[in-house]
Amino acid sequence: MSTASAGPPAPTAGARTRSAAARRFAESARTTPSLAEFDKLVGRTQENVRTITETVPLDRLHGWHRDRRTGFIAHESGRFFSIEGLQVDKQGPGAGRQSPSAAWGQPIINQPETGILGFLVKEFDGVLHILMQLKAEPGNRNGLQLSPTVQATRSNYTGIHGGLPVPYLEYFQEPAHVIADVRQSEQGSRFLRKRNRNMIVETSDPVPARDGFVWLTLGQLHRLLAVDDLVNMSTRSVLACLPLGEDTDAAAEDGFATALARSLAPGGPALHPLVDVLSWITETRTLSELHARTVPLDALTDWAFTGGRIRHRGGKHFEVIGVEVEAVGREVGHWWQPMIRARSTELAALVVTRLRGVLHVLMQLRIEPGLTDTAELAPTVQCTPADCAHLPPEQRPPFLDLVQNARPADIRFDTVLSDEGGRFYHTGSRHLVVETEWQPEPPEFRWLTPGQLEDLAQHSHYLNMQARSVLACLRSRYDGGDR
Repeated sequence: MSTASAGPPAPTAGARTRSAAARRFAESARTTPSLAEFDKLVGRTQENVRTITETVPLDRLHGWHRDRRTGFIAHESGRFFSIEGLQVDKQGPGAGRQSPSAAWGQPIINQPETGILGFLVKEFDGVLHILMQLKAEPGNRNGLQLSPTVQATRSNYTGIHGGLPVPYLEYFQEPAHVIADVRQSEQGSRFLRKRNRNMIVETSDPVPARDGFVWLTLGQLHRLLAVDDLVNMSTRSVLACLPLGEDTDAAAEDGFATALARSLAPGGPALHPLVDVLSWITETRTLSELHARTVPLDALTDWAFTGGRIRHRGGKHFEVIGVEVEAVGREVGHWWQPMIRARSTELAALVVTRLRGVLHVLMQLRIEPGLTDTAELAPTVQCTPADCAHLPPEQRPPFLDLVQNARPADIRFDTVLSDEGGRFYHTGSRHLVVETEWQPEPPEFRWLTPGQLEDLAQHSHYLNMQARSVLACLRSRYDGGDR
């Protein structure tokens, strides 16, 4: 139900449960020891864990071939992933606002296997810590980034790549105490129905941190999110699935962190009941007709295989390149692969407001061709600004001008963070959170609380990757630290 009144409506009380784990993670979020030892660990690890990545033509990738019939670029083993052509025809709600054309073609990554993105957590001195890995991916702009305890495709952890065993994998194959376990989508505009299993598992066993691994509190991770290109996308995805919050009575306070805490508290008020939100999502999925089918890469009229890479003829969007990788400190030391490289930095922005002291986030329901169930909740603005600069006002993404022209005093988070460095080369998005006055809801938007988004993150196919990524950044303000 959309609200079109001139003033902000009042949220109504709703019932939310809060687990014991959420209270423990809230305490971990408030625990922020010095990061001096972490900085030293980064320096030591850079000497032992690194990748050297060089671009090479796609037709010179050892172990990969271009199918004569389809033009698909695939590994000779038939595993890992392939680069295929996708033709998309889109009708129904949101078709015209989310792209200038309701029909288009593009390359897309087809990686049908489900990987594991897992946090191993453990109490130290009564405070939950998360075991993080400093991982070097071939597409990382700055070498090392913080990844989950386990970040592995099925090909990795079943040994198809012929490399070393994945450290700590046994805790996720036979978990003793599961806090979260849900399959979540990857980018629906780059992957074809790709999902990963996001897991949070607690152990009481003595678990020493191997070389390149470190135990961090949630508060320390929240601080590190403010550093450009340090906390990788897989980590941000799992962070959004993590339960956070506790019973709180902060009526005497009126800060941003307090409004965020109220939105996560059990029984917190919300503008829209969750059952109405689920009905709205289901209706949009039902009415929208998206037809996406794989086609030969040569059939993509707006794309060309030239100079050993696949490029958009108009110089927009992204390109598919080949790379040769030499790695130290990884399961495999040398390989070749295709990668996606964006033409410019993308934008994932949340517009937030306080309604009766409770933080609400303006989310859009976005149709993307690679999603398993047609549409998922996305950030307020999800686009490549450079591709939108020439568009007339009626085709520009809603709220793009609002977030790009935000006053510094209204910005609550602003950091450039990388896409997943195993498939994307030097590609990232500006993660931006802007606080505004209440805005009326366009038909494909709803004001939701972070608590409602946390509830939805416990289920598959409701929050897209970009939404989870920037939601993790918003939730990093829980402890009130500056970002």
